[in-house]
This record gives sequence, structure tokens and C-alpha cells, in this order.
Amino acid sequence: MTAPARIVVALGGNAILAKGARGSADEQRATVRRACDGLAALVAAGHELVVTHGNGPQVGRMLIQQRAAQLEVPSMPLDVLDAQTQGQIGYLLQQQLGNALRERGAQRPVVALVTQVVVDPDDPAFASPDNPLGPHFTETELEFRVQRGDGDSSGGPSAAAWVVDGDAYRKVDGGTWRRVVPSPRPLDVVEGDAVARLLEAGVVPVCAGGGGCPVARHDDGTLAGVEAVVDKDRTAALLTRLVSADTLLILTDVEQVALGYGTDAERPLRSATPAEVRRLLADGEFPAGSMGPKVAAAAEVAEHGGRAVITSLDRAADALAGRAGTTIAAG
Repeated sequence: MTAPARIVVALGGNAILAKGARGSADEQRATVRRACDGLAALVAAGHELVVTHGNGPQVGRMLIQQRAAQLEVPSMPLDVLDAQTQGQIGYLLQQQLGNALRERGAQRPVVALVTQVVVDPDDPAFASPDNPLGPHFTETELEFRVQRGDGDSSGGPSAAAWVVDGDAYRKVDGGTWRRVVPSPRPLDVVEGDAVARLLEAGVVPVCAGGGGCPVARHDDGTLAGVEAVVDKDRTAALLTRLVSADTLLILTDVEQVALGYGTDAERPLRSATPAEVRRLLADGEFPAGSMGPKVAAAAEVAEHGGRAVITSLDRAADALAGRAGTTIAAG
């Protein structure tokens, strides 16, 4: 049996919204419940958990809703949408995890916390937005928006990107265009101390959903939201250090990391050191849009003396015991 540990669990999007689902409340509740059964087993085994999660599909749907209702209600900026999805998903997680814990006789308070993450407004990511988000547009639709006069606009079908009303759009797989936003590095979790206090009080915190609400900290200490999204795995790595967790457990839709993924030479990566991971990243082994951020976050945790494990939800306990998944740790 694995010794009790303090674990930051980063839930992938598939733990919130199943592939192919429309995203109804009932669908998300059912998917979250399946995830929470696994989390409850970890708590029942004596582990302290901090739970964080993705929110990409939920924010994307909110942007679609805003577009449909733009003549009726004012649109909200990305940091506010992040807060809304933290509340939405956090509510489902705290309810269903609480239910699963009660059924196991391991009652523990579960609290969802809207969390702010400090970023540098001068981060190079703001000059090169590359994170696709929200609805898909055709070239015709973007041309119509430019002709309609939606603010300062530039670009065109032959350009690498369009800029419409200050928002950048780039072509994605399938030939459509999507808004791209910056993904700056997280520097601090504003509520990090509160999360640590909740842990000490025996509470299971659900926090930093979607990487947290990105904010800039001014010289006088005040905070202000910024238009960006923060990678959830990067924030999970930062949170692991801030709460002195032993392990970052990244739960995704594959049992382990694979080298040569999708090729005839595909093979599992059972374990690696941070230096090995950095070398593989530099060689382009892991795509930026899928496994790349996960292994980078795992390497960051290991470089600071912790351990990171990447696996699927149903193999979490086995992966913590070293019987499954991919473990990244120093030497």
C-alpha cells in the first residue's frame, strides 16, 4: 500500500466532459461523478488531495453563447469567464466528490475556491498569442466582420492571422479560423495560502480551475484581470510547490506517456528524469497542444524535488504505487 501523501490532482478535460458529449449539465454531472469515485478512493486511502481541473470546452461554449447573445447582453472578458467556469465545474466537483466520500464512509469537507493566478503583463506570450479558443469562423465570416467595421481590422485569406477588433485569429485544422489568446507563465497563486490552510483543516480544496483567473499585480498591490488563459498543468505544478505537496498527479485519457506516439515505433515511457524530459521536449517529441504541457509541468515539479505521475483516471492508485503510468522524478 502506498504511504499517505499530499497530492495535487490535475484532472484533464475528459474527466469533466466526455468526448462527443454536447455538454449538458446532466452529462457533465455523470462524467464528474465517475472521476470523483476515483478521487474518493485516494482520500479513503489516507491521501490529502488538492484538486484542479481544465475548463477549455466550458469557456469555449461560453464564448459561443456570448456571440449568439451579443446584441442582448454585454460580453464578459476571459478572466471573468474563467471565474464563471471555476464556479460551475467546482460546484459539480464539490457536490459529487462529497457524495462519493460519504458513500465510502470517509466524510470530508470539499470546498471549491475561485482562484486568481498572477502573470507578468510583459510576458512574451502577450506578443504572440497561440492558444485557440472559442467558436470556429470561416474566412467569409471574418471578412464580413471586417467589412462591418468591428474596430481596427487587418489580415485576409492569404495572411497568417486576422486581427478583428483587437482579437487575433489563426487558421486551425479543418480550414476554419479561431481566436488565439496568450498563455503566460503563472508566477503566483493569490489564494495559495488559503489553499494550504484548508488542507491543514482537513478540507479537500478544488481550486485553480482552468489554470486560474489570470491577473496582473500592480505596484500598489492591487490586482486586475487580463485577457489570457493560463495552462492548467503549469498552474498545477506551481500549486504543488506552494502547498508543499509530495506528488503532482496528472490524470488524462491515456495510461502513460508514449514515445513516437501514433507511429509504428510507439513505445511506453515508464519513467524519466527532468533532464531527459527537457531533452525530449527540445527534440519535439511531445506536441504542444496535447502531451507537451503535461510533461513540461511534470519536469518542473521534479526539478524542485517533487514527483510527478501522468496516467489515466482509472489507473491513478496503481500509478501512485509505481505499477502504471509515467513517473518523472530526479535521478
